[in-house]
Parts: sequence; C-alpha cells; structure tokens
Amino acid sequence: MIITRSPMRISLGGGGTDLPSYYREHGGFLIAAAIDKYVYITVHNSFQEDLIIKYSHLERVTKLVDIQHPIIREALLLNNVQPKFLEITSLSDIPAGTGLGSSGSFSTALLYGIHTHCRQPVTKRALAEEACHIEIDRLGEPVGKQDQYIAAFGGLTAFTFNPDGNVTVDPLRLDAETLHSLEDNLFLVFTGYTRSAGALLADQDKRSKSQDQAMIENLHRVKDMGLASRAALEAGDLRKFAEIMHVHWENKKKRTSNMSNSTIDDLYELARRNGALGGKVVGAGGGGFLMFYTENKTQLREVLCRRHGLRELRIRFDFEGTALVTTS
Repeated sequence: MIITRSPMRISLGGGGTDLPSYYREHGGFLIAAAIDKYVYITVHNSFQEDLIIKYSHLERVTKLVDIQHPIIREALLLNNVQPKFLEITSLSDIPAGTGLGSSGSFSTALLYGIHTHCRQPVTKRALAEEACHIEIDRLGEPVGKQDQYIAAFGGLTAFTFNPDGNVTVDPLRLDAETLHSLEDNLFLVFTGYTRSAGALLADQDKRSKSQDQAMIENLHRVKDMGLASRAALEAGDLRKFAEIMHVHWENKKKRTSNMSNSTIDDLYELARRNGALGGKVVGAGGGGFLMFYTENKTQLREVLCRRHGLRELRIRFDFEGTALVTTS
C-alpha cells in the first residue's frame, strides 16, 4: 500500500495573479504558506479485477475513460496506468470548497501516489507542473498555479509566474522569531459557507482575457501588495504585514459583488473591533475561512468562537510539501 499526502495552504499576498489570463500578459507574484492540514491518497493493488475509486463517491470501472472524477481520470490517462487490480482512495482533513486549495493538494498527492506506484521518480517542480497541466490544460479549469506549487513545495514560499509559463520558487527568508510569531498570531475561523471557486475565478479569467481595465488594475494592485507583504515579512514587521492584509481584502472585494456578503462583512468588522489587525477571506472568496492576524487570540476566540459559535481552525506551517507517508 502506498500512502501520500499534500498540504493545504493559506495565501499571504498576491492571490489571483497566478491565473494564466493575467500572468501571461503581466507576470504574477504571490506568497503562500502550506499548513498542517492534508489531503491523503492511498494506492494499492487489490484482488478485484476492476479499478475501484473511493472519494465522496464510489466508482468501479474497467476502462479509464469511464471514470467520472475528472482529475483522477486525467491523471491515470496521462500516466497510462492500467485499470486492473487497483484501488485508489482519498481522504481529507478539511472538505473542499473552503478556500484552502484542496484541489491542488488532491492533484499533487494523487500524482505522487501514481508515480510511486509506477516506480517513476518525480521532482516537486515536475509534480506541480503535471498537476497544473491536468487542471488548466486538459480540463480547462479557470484556475491558477498557486495551489499545485505550494502543495508540492510546502513552506512559506514566494512564487513568480513568468509570462512564458515558468515559475520561480523562492522560500521566504524569515528569522525564527518572525516565523514563530506569524504562526502563533494567525487565526482562522470557518464562516459556515462552502462554495465552488469556479464561478468567481471564471469571472476573473473572462474579464482578464478581455482586458477589462478595472480587473487588470485590481490585480496589479494585488501583485504590488504581494511584493510589499513579502518585504514586510522578511523585515520582521508583522504589523505592517497585517495592515497590508487589510488593504488587500478591501481591494479584493472590489473584484466582484460575490466576493463577500453581509455576514462575512459583519464578522470581519467584529474581529477588527476585537483585536484583529488585518484579515481576509482565504481563497477565491465568497465563503470558506476568514483569516486574521492578531496579537490577542484570547479576545478574538472569546468573541468569534464562544459568543458567535464559529469554529476555529488551528494551524501550523508545513515545510515538507507533497510527501510519501508510507509504502509497503
């Protein structure tokens, strides 16, 4: 049995500039952090002649083209895996639709399991690019490259998305005190809303391709704030980072009216009145997790969790990226 895992992620600045519709014209930049919440994939030989696939549904097929799960189907087709005497299962610490990049985590963990099963060595960069190729090129999804790359590489990492499609990967240079303070002071709560990022990203993608000036200028500002966030973090100025995060969220909400809603806005303002120095919705927007930077978690926890019943997600950073858990 082969078990692999890939970490989920939080975006720390510049999110949205990793879509090809933007970076192919203007170049993109963002910083992201892998967290200790994972998607797990098991791949093992079975005594059943069919291919058995278990996720939120159960599939049993004899031909790869009959697989309903698009990423699993394309990953197996791309690697020419024979659909016999094989079982693939997925598990996740956090459900999809919560803004933590689970699709990229799923893709990279699955591909690493397939490569391990086929005894094919694969680098982290090749793994990330193969996952991007499946989601963007083969499936035509309006997604970027952030989730696949941070899942594969892990850590707190800056990514530059060059117009030619190449991605520059730079781990952030944070001293130990800044790293631990950042980890300790980030506070995530679930909004109660799950959503598909597809509609929001499709709108951004369409408007970027049509050179919608408001969208392009919005993404330019987001990219600049991503660069400023990196500078603040590497300088150890976490309050400046929090301030940029707040401005980033105010700017992000202008992309579309579906980016937020009255409940999320009220929760955000409540948090700001109770110790949050900055914050935003993680991911494409519209739901999922609210993330704050605070130097007073106790007060924020009292107000948001105990009084308003929100569920906190406690996280640590992951520095391993996509990894093999065990093989036997």
